[in-house]
Amino acid sequence: MHEIAAMPPARTSHLEGDILEISMGPQHPSTHGVFRMNVALSGEVVVKLKPIFGYLHRNHEKIGENTTWLNSMPYTDRLDYFCSMTNNWAYALSVEKLAGIEVPERAEYLRVILAELTRLQNHASLLGFLLSDTGAWGTPLMYAFREREKILDLFESISGARMMCNFMRFGGCRCDASPEWLARTRRLVDAFPAFLDELDTLLISNEILIARTQGIGKVSPDLAISAGLTGPILRASGVNYDIRKVDGYGIYPRFKFRIPLGDHGDCYDRLMMRSLEMRETISILKQALDGIPEGPIVNPKIKIRNFKPPVGEGYGRIEAPKGELGFYLVSDGGVNPYRYRIRPPSFINLTILEEMCLGQMVADVMVILGSIDIVLGEVDR
Repeated sequence: MHEIAAMPPARTSHLEGDILEISMGPQHPSTHGVFRMNVALSGEVVVKLKPIFGYLHRNHEKIGENTTWLNSMPYTDRLDYFCSMTNNWAYALSVEKLAGIEVPERAEYLRVILAELTRLQNHASLLGFLLSDTGAWGTPLMYAFREREKILDLFESISGARMMCNFMRFGGCRCDASPEWLARTRRLVDAFPAFLDELDTLLISNEILIARTQGIGKVSPDLAISAGLTGPILRASGVNYDIRKVDGYGIYPRFKFRIPLGDHGDCYDRLMMRSLEMRETISILKQALDGIPEGPIVNPKIKIRNFKPPVGEGYGRIEAPKGELGFYLVSDGGVNPYRYRIRPPSFINLTILEEMCLGQMVADVMVILGSIDIVLGEVDR
C-alpha cells in the first residue's frame, strides 16, 4: 500500500500564528473602484499585500495611436474623471511643446483658473472620502460634495459638461469665460475659506480621526523619492517638489503661493496636505481672477482640422491634483500620434501600497489606501 502523503505544515508568522489570506475587493466599498488587494494577516496585522489592477483597463493609449490628435482630447477626460480639466491641460501642453505652439494670455489665465478649481473640488472630495474610510460615513462626504457641486456648476456653465469637459484645445481653450461667469467664480472663491475653516475644525479637533491617521502608513522621504511619488503624497513626506514651481509651466511663475510640507509622511500629514493646499489654491485663484486680461482664447494660426505636428517627440507634464500627470507623444508627421503614453500619478503613487501597509492593522488598510487618492480610470487606463 502507498503511504498517505503528510499534509504540508501550516504557514506561520514570526509570532508562530497561522497566516490568514483574504481578498479585499474588487467590489469593496472603500477601494474607490474595481480594485482588489490580496492581504495576508497574522492576527490583525498585515504581513503581505498584493495589489491587483486591470479590471477597468480600456486600452486608452492604443486608442490614442489610432485616432486623430484632437479626438484624443475627450478620452483624456476619462482618466481621472474627477479632474478632466487638468487632464485636458496636460495633453494640450504636451502637443504644444511637440509642435511649438504658443498660447494667448487670456487662455493661459483661464487654464490656471480651471485647473485650480479642479484642485479644490478634488481635494475636498478626497477629504470627504477619507473621513468616510475612517468610519465617519455619510456626513463629511456630503459636506465635501456640497462644495464640489458648486464648482461643477461652473464647469457646466463654461464647457457644457459637469465632469467630461473636453475644454482645452491646442493653443488655447474651446470657450471664453463671460464676465458673469468670472463674477460667479469670484463669489465662490471668496466663500470657500469658510468651508475650509469648518473642515479644519472637524479634522484638527477630532480625536478619533487623529488616532486613526497619525503614525499610520508612514512613507520616508527616501522611499517617496525612490518610488517616484509625486503630488501631495510626496510633499507630505517633507519633499519640496511641485511642478508648478519646478517647471513653471503656463503662467504659474507670476503667482505667489507656498508649498506646504509634512513632517512625518503619515496619513494625517497626507490629509492635512490637501487642506493646506486648498488655502494656497484660493490665493492663486484670487490673483488669476484679478489679473485675467482681455484677448483671444485660442491661437488663430492653429488649424484644428487635419492637425499634423512636425516629426519629433515631446513630453509635457503638469502638477495635477494627484501628482505629476504627463503625456509622452511621438509624431511621424501624420494625423495620428505614432506613440501615445501616459504617466498617471494614481498608478505610480499606488506602487508602494504594500510598504505603507506592512505591520499595520487590517482596519488601517483602507485608510492608507484612501490617503493615496487614486482613481481607477487613471490607474488602469
